[in-house]
Amino acid sequence: MTSQDLTDALSFVTYGLYIVTSSHGGKDGGLIVNTVFQVTADPARVAISVNKESLTHDIIEKSKRFAALPLEQQTDLPFIGRFGFRTGRNFDKFAGLDLQRGALDVPLVLEHTLSFVEVEVEQILDVGTHTLFIGPVKNAAKLKDGTPLTYEYYHTVIKGKTPKGATHS
Repeated sequence: MTSQDLTDALSFVTYGLYIVTSSHGGKDGGLIVNTVFQVTADPARVAISVNKESLTHDIIEKSKRFAALPLEQQTDLPFIGRFGFRTGRNFDKFAGLDLQRGALDVPLVLEHTLSFVEVEVEQILDVGTHTLFIGPVKNAAKLKDGTPLTYEYYHTVIKGKTPKGATHS
């Protein structure tokens, strides 16, 4: 198997693009991920994969809670870049955005998002460069109708790039 074989095979595994947020000790974190999935239905459990080098990873690890919000297809590159290509270590990703606090006190971004799930982390699984955070959904709601932004649409139509450290490369 070559690296191209692997890239070609994985290109058919579908992904969406999501903002994942968390908060701990007065510090909010948020980033774009492409790996959010429902693990069980009853009770509803969700898992996310987050790069260990991100500030948001550290915040989730400490707080044991996060929100995942699917982006709408009409999301523009500057908005995606705010959460996908900037670090919260020296940039306030939430400044000037329409936000509300969720039931778990995590920031919920209301711009360009279709819904949210808030999750309390029960299990943490080290998978090398990333961590899987898994837990039950504690709060969820639809924010508006729309079409979710898929990873394929992001690459082929929007012509977006994959940042260093992303889950799928």
